[in-house]
Amino acid sequence: MHDDDNQPLDATAPDGHSRRDVLRTAGVAGAGLGLAALGPGTAQAAEPASLPAQAAAAPARQGATMVGVPFERRSTVRVGIIGLGNRGGSMIDLFLAMPGVQVVALCDPVKDKTAKAAAKVTAAGQPAPATYTKGDHDFENLCKRGDLDFVYAATPWDWHFEMARTAMLNGKHVGVECPIALQLDQLWELVNLSERTRRHCMQLENCCYGRNEMRVLRMAHAGKFGQLLHGAGAYNHDLRGLMFDPDYYEGPWRRLWHTRLRGDLYPNHGFGPVANYMDINRGDRVTHISSFGTPSLGLAEYRAANMPPGDPSWKESYIESDRTISLVQTAKGRVIRLEHDVSTPHPYSRINQLGGTKGVFEDYPERIYIEPDHTNDAWGDFSKYADWDHWLWKEHANPPGGHGGMDYIMVFRLMQTMRLGLVPDFDVYDAATWTSPVPLSHLSIKAQGAPQQIPDFTRGEWRKERGGVDSEKPAEG
Repeated sequence: MHDDDNQPLDATAPDGHSRRDVLRTAGVAGAGLGLAALGPGTAQAAEPASLPAQAAAAPARQGATMVGVPFERRSTVRVGIIGLGNRGGSMIDLFLAMPGVQVVALCDPVKDKTAKAAAKVTAAGQPAPATYTKGDHDFENLCKRGDLDFVYAATPWDWHFEMARTAMLNGKHVGVECPIALQLDQLWELVNLSERTRRHCMQLENCCYGRNEMRVLRMAHAGKFGQLLHGAGAYNHDLRGLMFDPDYYEGPWRRLWHTRLRGDLYPNHGFGPVANYMDINRGDRVTHISSFGTPSLGLAEYRAANMPPGDPSWKESYIESDRTISLVQTAKGRVIRLEHDVSTPHPYSRINQLGGTKGVFEDYPERIYIEPDHTNDAWGDFSKYADWDHWLWKEHANPPGGHGGMDYIMVFRLMQTMRLGLVPDFDVYDAATWTSPVPLSHLSIKAQGAPQQIPDFTRGEWRKERGGVDSEKPAEG
């Protein structure tokens, strides 16, 4: 699974580093991690007294909460896409397959990619889209258009925050690939902007729409696992070959993040589904995180074995832990384990585990053990629980697109909520929460595993039970 395997928006320089990479490296792992921006959340009995004293008060709200705020109903959703590399260039097919969706504008400075995507739009019978190919910041002109409802950003991580911010400031709802930002102060700014502009800002976490994830979610909400106690999620995916492949990522942007941070660079795929199971921000919230990391050896060993002398990668010093393991506590005392490893040999796994007082589910491979269905310590067959599939998977049993169909399900549901004027399945508070382990795990590892407080981005709204991905099928029309 190569989620967010996107191309950068500028060409690669002769030394293998894009101009953007060089400009954005400075300061990322320093003050920008936002120690001063750590919000205290709401005091909970589960929060240890030893949390960092420098955690400051949550910034004052600049607008009303976006919890429970529906989209404006519209017959056609007009979409602009920024970034047309590996991810954006394939996701456009799904937007074009959706009822009531028109792709109006496209942006990528690599003109060939933009032209290829524009040809897909006209081949689908839609009018030729406007194209924006004039440099790094032409996406700003796309966002200024008056005929867009939703902006989708599928670009290198460095640009996610800036693009989400620009879209909202120009009155557009926005969805961004993982992670939505990389610094705590940026996460707070996106929350504040969403509230102030009344625009939704969403982390497009496709794994929340996986078939297994949605089945487990419905079972958890029905009490099949009893009282929930623990869960686990991960992004364990050997990306060494792809990160050193000059043709896969256009430039070394993803590999360069391994020279900047030590923590979990990509927590969303594991965190999002487990957060849904536990109704995080919908009756419970995560309060703090403790992280530990191994030495950084894998990329250097791979480089020594596979890259020729003189390759630009030999100038890089890797500090990112080969494996990061984090423990996250919730206000109700539950525990979530997160893992990240893209630098060592390992079969692909998101772990996707949920346990409670009546049993447990584990993925990779999928297996289940719940009472009274199973006995004698023998795993059961998860396929026998297909009746618990979410209505989206019953309605779209064999969806097209990548990642086993979850991409299609995600885009279908998002566009459906926009057309029908429904509340989105997740919001800016979920985006900020699911991404917060990026800077916080780095800080915790530097502090020998000391717990770091996770801000309450909802500012107390998490206490209210509300809907999420476990949705009811709406009436069309």
